[in-house]
Amino acid sequence: MRDHNDIKNLSKKRMYDGFFKMDKYSFQFRHYDGHWSPFTEREVFERGQAAAVLLYDPDLDRVVLVEQLRIAAINNKASPWLIEVVAGIIDPGYSAEQTVIKETKEETGLKIDELFKISEFYSSPGGSSEVLHLFCAKILSENVPENNQGIHGAVSEGENIRVLVMESCAAFEAVKTGKINNATTIIALQWLEINQEVLKKRWKS
Repeated sequence: MRDHNDIKNLSKKRMYDGFFKMDKYSFQFRHYDGHWSPFTEREVFERGQAAAVLLYDPDLDRVVLVEQLRIAAINNKASPWLIEVVAGIIDPGYSAEQTVIKETKEETGLKIDELFKISEFYSSPGGSSEVLHLFCAKILSENVPENNQGIHGAVSEGENIRVLVMESCAAFEAVKTGKINNATTIIALQWLEINQEVLKKRWKS
C-alpha cells in the first residue's frame, strides 16, 4: 500500500480563508509503475473534522432524524430540504463524542443515553479534507412532540430544523426509494439495518 513516502515536492497555498478554507496543493506522486508524475495541482476544501449521530430508540424501534435546508442541494429536483442524521463540526476543545451530545441537544432537544461508535471516514476525499466520526445513540423518542413538528437549531447560525420520528423500517425504505439522499445518513441507516438486532440486545431496557 502507498504512503506519504510516495509523494514529494509537496507545497500548499491558502486560496480562501473564511468560515471554510480552500488550499491549493502542488505535488508529485509515484505512479504504480514506479515513475514519478509531473507536477500536479489540486484545490482542497479544508473542512476539518465533523461528527454525526443516528438517534435510535431500541424499545420502540424508531429513529429520530432532522430536516433542514441545504443550499448546496438547491439543484435537487425534489427539494433542497434534506432528511439527515444530527451532525456538526467539531469545535476546538471538543471531542467527537462531546460534539454529538451537544448537537443532539441543539437540533432535537433530546438527551443521549448511550453512544456507540460506528466508524470514521473521509466524506469526499476527492476535494475535501473532512473526516466524519459517525455514531449511533440510544435515546427516548417519546420525548419528541407527537406531531413531529419540534423546531430546533441555533438561530444565530441561521438554523431552522424540524425533528422527524420514523419507524426504522420506514427509514430503511426511504433510503431505498431515494427520499433520504445524503451519504452520511444512508451509511448510518444501512449500518443500523445490518446491526439492529445486536444493538437491541446491547441496549435492552
